[in-house]
Amino acid sequence: MAEDFDTAVEKVKREWLGHVRITEDDVSPSMLRRIAATLDLDPDAFPRDTLLPPHWFSMFCCESARQSDIGPDGHPNKGVILPPIPLPRRMGAGRRVTIPGELRVGDVLVKKAEVAAISPKLARTGQICVLTMRHTFEVAGKVVAVDEFDAIYRAAVPPGTKSPVNAGTPAPTGAAWSESKHLSNPLVFRYSAITWNAHRIHYDADYSRDEEGYPQIVQNGGLTMQLLLDAAVKNAPGHRLVGLNARLTRPIYVGATVTLNGSALANGKMAAWVADAEGMLCGEMELDFS
Repeated sequence: MAEDFDTAVEKVKREWLGHVRITEDDVSPSMLRRIAATLDLDPDAFPRDTLLPPHWFSMFCCESARQSDIGPDGHPNKGVILPPIPLPRRMGAGRRVTIPGELRVGDVLVKKAEVAAISPKLARTGQICVLTMRHTFEVAGKVVAVDEFDAIYRAAVPPGTKSPVNAGTPAPTGAAWSESKHLSNPLVFRYSAITWNAHRIHYDADYSRDEEGYPQIVQNGGLTMQLLLDAAVKNAPGHRLVGLNARLTRPIYVGATVTLNGSALANGKMAAWVADAEGMLCGEMELDFS
């Protein structure tokens, strides 16, 4: 079985490493109204030519697979957009981002998505495979951001069993700033709609429980990072976010209330993290500001 898996992964690597897909998007005022409203900001505060927060690039150039190409989990079928990794379940894990440029309302944004790495590993929960995508965002040929994103693929759980979850570690204490955030169903739905994410674990409770072994609907990890970044930027007035290293460590469930926390900005550096109601660490970031 292991040999068959390794052989299959090597075949995927030969055929997909270095593969590039290009997506173009208008950074339109109408989209900014939807984004702002979802993030509880004034929808009228982003007219054409407004400079956007540096990290907002990630809500544009989302892939738009045809409905006939969508699989039973809500993701595009394997091989349509992403490599056909021979494991059925996919979840976001971490990001490494540099943001050298600026993005304004009205820009035409181009994303070059490259398959950067395919790495099979043996984890505590069994065989996994880490797919690394390198997303380069450009406006008029100039790089706005480079976002390396890791997704973890793993085996399906047997029907009726629980998905293995990291026991977790306590979140750091002594935050310089902290704010509470309720992750309501409408918030998660609206963010998933903006980013065109139809993974059923984010809205289908029966599927999440019966097919993927979670106790309930799972929070969208992209939204977790978005909210933490928004809070961090707000707590670094007069400074510009230029890079980050982030990872998700523990599932959060829709309907939960989490705390977004961070250290004071010092020498252009800030640490930020998300804690659940039990005080367990769910995600963390190292941020660079200029």
